[in-house]
Amino acid sequence: MLSLSLLTTLLVAIVRDYGVTAFGEATTPTVSSSAGLFRNPVKDEETDNVYNKIVKTVQVPGLKNGMDYIKLGDSDLIVSKVCMGTMTYGIQNTLDEGIQLLNRSFDEYGINFLDTAEIYPIPPNGETQGETDRIVCEFLKGRNRKDVILATKVAGRQPMLGYLPRANGKSSGDYGGADLTRQQIIESVDESLKRLGTDYIDLLQLHWPGRYTGGLFGSGDFKPSEYGKQCKKDNGGVSPPRELQEQLSALQELIDCGKVRYFGVSNETPYGVCSMSSLHEYFPELYPKCISIQNSYSLVVRKDYEAGCAEACYHHNVALLPYSPLAGGTLSGKYRKYSTMNQQDIVKDDDAKKSRLTRFPGYMARYLDSENEQAVNAYCDLAESYKLTPTELALSWCYHNELVGSTIIGATTLEQLEENLLAYDIKLNVIPTKQAAATSDDNDTNETTILNQIEKIYKRYTDPTKAKND
Repeated sequence: MLSLSLLTTLLVAIVRDYGVTAFGEATTPTVSSSAGLFRNPVKDEETDNVYNKIVKTVQVPGLKNGMDYIKLGDSDLIVSKVCMGTMTYGIQNTLDEGIQLLNRSFDEYGINFLDTAEIYPIPPNGETQGETDRIVCEFLKGRNRKDVILATKVAGRQPMLGYLPRANGKSSGDYGGADLTRQQIIESVDESLKRLGTDYIDLLQLHWPGRYTGGLFGSGDFKPSEYGKQCKKDNGGVSPPRELQEQLSALQELIDCGKVRYFGVSNETPYGVCSMSSLHEYFPELYPKCISIQNSYSLVVRKDYEAGCAEACYHHNVALLPYSPLAGGTLSGKYRKYSTMNQQDIVKDDDAKKSRLTRFPGYMARYLDSENEQAVNAYCDLAESYKLTPTELALSWCYHNELVGSTIIGATTLEQLEENLLAYDIKLNVIPTKQAAATSDDNDTNETTILNQIEKIYKRYTDPTKAKND
């Protein structure tokens, strides 16, 4: 193993100066006392620093048991255990509908946390870009700013996002699209602040990495050869990715000037989490601490996070903000009726016209063109056997999961919003056990909990969105 002194020497050798002057004359990093250490659960309890610990519960009109709040990672942000997603505002939802949904969630259910992005609404295009932020801006006008924890995201490397205000030629350099350069990150934040009508962002997230990682939005897993291709212009690629030091330096500048309070990542990998955390631990004056990760996480999308990111985020105290806890809405069971319909009939269906099923087919492919349907059916049947709706089962499992900080939900109607938020009152671990029917794995019926049965389904359909139906 590398000694600490050797590791320090190597880290010093790779540091770059990207406009942050804190490194100055000093050539020895300021090493955090916690650098390289595992979490100590006993010490965490003594110091009141338990991972994702609920710090308070507030009684609210819409919930019998109130809304819980946590401290988000290594920050002073106290956020509700449920966060309002807004990516439909501006396409599926009008200005008035978006404000109504946000007001209801904040006033009736104790939500204080919302998430947007510079590319929203989804699906992204140049004509509607920024509409979500403008709706959020109108909502904020009716609120005390300090009562809202506002999160947004800066897009990662993507040549098709050349229409973004920050990627207008002069800032895109030799790349020609959105990228995580220092200048583009700073310009992105300035434009977001204008649209949102505020002078600071509580949580700025890198929407996806500025490098090829594999596995992004349903794509194939990482391959070194593919990474090499994407780094070579003469091979149809772009150029080597911007280094993490440049990205983190830009974020530190934004924090230092008060435009951003904290930063997080999204669609990130264990490599990214650990690399960014290590840079902060050894050079805290230069690079900020990553406090959160917004990755896809649900009953049918678990393995990628649980097999790698979960451990990294636990030891580095990075809070998980799951997006798509209903797997594009499929875990609600609302798409089950389409399994026996042909595409022509689906397009004519009134409900389908309003949903991502037809509005964003590329986004939905990972959930529909895979074995996800069988897994969803199993979870829906399990929910119904316990007199729960499929939505209640999926969201309750995510809300009260020990890996989860705050769950990002989306709703296009007040009815959907109510069902999603009422599910917070349900805790699967206190649902009484029942006699489970005998299966091929059991010789006799046995007493089991609903959580045990979820794990049985998970073992059978561990990664269903990656198993294609051919």
